[in-house]
Amino acid sequence: MAEFELIMPKMGESVAEATITRWLKEEGESIDLEESVLEIATDKVDSEVPSPVEGILKKKLFNVDDVVQVGTAIAIIEIAGESAGTTPAAATESAPAATPQQAAVQAQEVVETAQAIVGGTMDIPSRTSEGRFYSPLVRSIAQEEGVSLEELDRISGTGNEGRVSKADLLNYLKTRGTAAASASPAAPAPAAPSAPKPSESSRATPAPQPKTAPPVALRPGDEIIEMDRMRRIIAENMLLSKQTSPHVTSFVEADVTNIVMWRDKVKNQFLQQEGEKLTFTPIFIEAIVKAIRDFPMINISVDGNNIIKRKDINIGMATALPSGNLIVPVIKNADQLNLVGITKRVNDLANRARNNKLNSDDIQGGSYSISNVGSFGNLMGTPIIPQPQVAIMAVGAIKKKPVVLETPQGDVIAVRHMMFLSHSYDHRVVDGALGGMFVRRVADYLEQFDINREF
Repeated sequence: MAEFELIMPKMGESVAEATITRWLKEEGESIDLEESVLEIATDKVDSEVPSPVEGILKKKLFNVDDVVQVGTAIAIIEIAGESAGTTPAAATESAPAATPQQAAVQAQEVVETAQAIVGGTMDIPSRTSEGRFYSPLVRSIAQEEGVSLEELDRISGTGNEGRVSKADLLNYLKTRGTAAASASPAAPAPAAPSAPKPSESSRATPAPQPKTAPPVALRPGDEIIEMDRMRRIIAENMLLSKQTSPHVTSFVEADVTNIVMWRDKVKNQFLQQEGEKLTFTPIFIEAIVKAIRDFPMINISVDGNNIIKRKDINIGMATALPSGNLIVPVIKNADQLNLVGITKRVNDLANRARNNKLNSDDIQGGSYSISNVGSFGNLMGTPIIPQPQVAIMAVGAIKKKPVVLETPQGDVIAVRHMMFLSHSYDHRVVDGALGGMFVRRVADYLEQFDINREF
């Protein structure tokens, strides 16, 4: 019988790994074509991995809660009626049947790869800042042999997209040893025995690590609640963002009286005509999109020393879940939608988020985000930027307040509907001038809202 490698699929832009949350099949159980074998989770979205072949689950290569790189074999399926040999699931074109020796080598590499991932953390990253990918097996061998990331970067890879394969690394290790031996006579080491000791000591001394908080002392009656998977991911992402981006927040108060009056006038007609509830969020998003057109350098990402100016305006909308956790689905190409279109996308994503029906693509590709803290009665907030974006806006609760208005007859005091806008931005690339002008422009669009407009 042939063996088929079930591969961890790619589930969206910039998704490099996923966590196995549940196996739906046990070893020895039969699997139908396109039947789901396991459940996985990545960036807060749960998915199922179906089998592209029919057979029997021969071996699980990972356990529940293991984190697996995209493109790695996660299970071996035995296919009835096929000749012996391992069939890689990632292959996109037919290849000659593997010999028993080749099949044994491939199977061994699958096991070694699994052991490399499960064995613990590695010093070498899976993907460098230049975008080069290193498999867990290559990273494990490099770590065992003392090969630095700089050395790996110099190795010419023969794998897909120039990746360094296990064979490439092993060949390099052979020539590396030869080169070192031939180079040593030309540059003899000093005779003093103490000379190499500082070098060895410096290599053995790990780089200073950030201090971690001490364990929290428990008191009588305290209850320990373990974070669920989503909460852990949120915590990691928030910490990463604060470590990556120096956050600055600017505030503006906006008079949204016209918006409140217009919505009150048309919301019933809107529901009857469009079949959708009209909330304030789509109106805020419409104003943000207009301001992004005016200030396109707020719609960017940072990649090392490079700035990526985004062509698409994709608005992420922070959404609270019934569990108390948070997710940020994305309205793609929001600048191409009118208010009705934005409203339908907002309602659809919010409903599917609350019912755990989002797919991986729904939360990918955001270029700017909004958080409606006013829905909880908060006047303002200082939101954390979702990476790799560089800015996010929080819109506060709308409150009636006495406001001084300038009229041709002089200043008057009137009751107006007011709200705060809080704009958090990455000070690496967005200075106070741009960050402040942007939030002011959003407020201008809100205050200039046409009370006589159509949908």
